[in-house]
This record gives sequence, C-alpha cells and structure tokens, in this order.
Amino acid sequence: MKRPTTHPREAAMALILAVAAMLPGACGDSKPTGSTTTAPAATHQARLDPALHDLLPQSVKDRGDLRVGTDASYAPIESYAPDGRTIIGMDPDLAVEIGRVLGVRLQLEATDFDKLLTNLGSGSLDLAMSAMTDTPERAKIADFVDYFTAGTSIVVQRGNPAGVTELNDLCGKVVAVENATTQVDLLARTQNNCGVQRIIVRTYPTNSDALLELRTGRAVAVLNDTPPATFLVNDPRTSSQYQLASTMQYEPAPYGIAVAKSQPGLRDAVKGALEQLLRSGVYADVLARWHVQTGAIAQITVNSSR
Repeated sequence: MKRPTTHPREAAMALILAVAAMLPGACGDSKPTGSTTTAPAATHQARLDPALHDLLPQSVKDRGDLRVGTDASYAPIESYAPDGRTIIGMDPDLAVEIGRVLGVRLQLEATDFDKLLTNLGSGSLDLAMSAMTDTPERAKIADFVDYFTAGTSIVVQRGNPAGVTELNDLCGKVVAVENATTQVDLLARTQNNCGVQRIIVRTYPTNSDALLELRTGRAVAVLNDTPPATFLVNDPRTSSQYQLASTMQYEPAPYGIAVAKSQPGLRDAVKGALEQLLRSGVYADVLARWHVQTGAIAQITVNSSR
C-alpha cells in the first residue's frame, strides 16, 4: 500500500496545533528579572489562527516564543505576584492570550520603562507591552497596536495634607513620577500655568520608587494612569496610604503594544490576534478579571495617536 504523504506546511501546522494544545499560557525560565505567566481560566477561549502564525518573523517561529518587555510596577496592569517572581496583571494575561492565538509561548522580560523602546529597537525584545501610551513621539520609533485607553490621575497621601485638587495645585511643590512616561510630559505642559512657582519634578526608574517618595513625604503627589491610581486607593494593602486628589482624569489616550517598525508582519499578527480576542469575548474576560472594563475599546487600531 502506498504510504500517504504530508505537505510540509501541513506537518508544520500540525506541530503548532499540538504545541498550542499543551500551552498553559506561557513557559520559560524563572529568573527574578523575567517571568512567565499563565492566565486564569476564562469564560471564552482563544483559538490558534494558522494564518496569523504565518505572519510571525522566522526567528520567532524558530524559537517558539515572543519576548515581551514589561515594567512590573503598575498594578493592576502589570506587577509582581506575592512570590516576587511571577508577573501578573491585565497586560500579562492579554499577552498570554495573544500567544495562544499565534501558537507561541510568551516570555515576559522585566524591563525598566525607559529602556523598553531601546531594547525593542536593539532586537532583544519582540514586543513592549507595559501600559505604554501611544503618542506621536513614540510612534516615530515603533509601531503601536492600540488595545486599551486610560488617562492620568493625581495620587496624594491619605488625608491630602497638601490640599491638592488639580494639576495647577502642584505649582511650587515636589511631584514624583516614573521616567519617560506621559506624566512627565503632562507636568512639563502644566509648568506654563505656574509662573515663578515651578513644579519640582523628580523622576524615578519605576512607579514603585515614585510612590515611595510620596509615602515618605518627600513628594506631595504622584501622577499615575487612572487604572493603577484607582487600584492603589482601593486595594486594602495600600488604601490607608493613598487617595485620589479628585475624580478628574487628564488626557485619556490609547495604550499600545510596541512593535519594531522593521517587523510589519509581527505587528499585523498581534493586531489580528487582539481582534480575535475582542470578537470572542476573551478580551472582555481579561479586563473584567482585573476590574478595568472602563478602559475597553471597541476596535483594535495601529498608531491611532497620529
């Protein structure tokens, strides 16, 4: 009897399907500086899309994983679990689901926020996914697949001893923020309203460092994206220390997954994966899991800040 033949592409896709079926979400080493993550069970299921897998760079297919940089200091978007090693949050869970659609594992690489785009450009990361706002300036460096929206809130000590209620109240005061964030730019624009009493802006490698300055009284406020700010003031572990200065949310804008401009296939694969997650309900499941449904968007776009 003649042995049946299998087309090479069919054999490859059979292998991808087998690997995807075994994926718990992600795998890799357990270094403190990088972590893998497994999304909790969801109501809806992501499905492998072979056509989107085909768009991936050959290097990603050969490795079988995507290296995703994230700054794990911004709960509930991304932060360390109590074990101090596993990175959890909305972004890691969405990244895992993107990997399921694309048929690859996700390797999360803990990276300082101000180094994410540099490492992406050098090729040491495939994606940067870290509550990163898609801005015209950043879009000159990388492409952004936009998947969420958030503005900025002012976080102060519980009791608001400095009486801050709006941005202009920060004139003449010390404010702590994370390096290279849109909050640095927002404060720079606010300086125009301050006259001679300039805001004293101090920047730090991580948001955790900035919050330490506020907690110890060396700063009167920290500017955070609204989801992490809301998390801080409601989490039982931190609610006794922080409150929002007001309900004002400044300059809402999209979060984007950054992709090197030299990788249009990867960009389109990520966009297609997110579109599937949006249609299937997986996207809504993840946002609900982390109580950030107010940032949901109705359409996945690319470079929408332009």
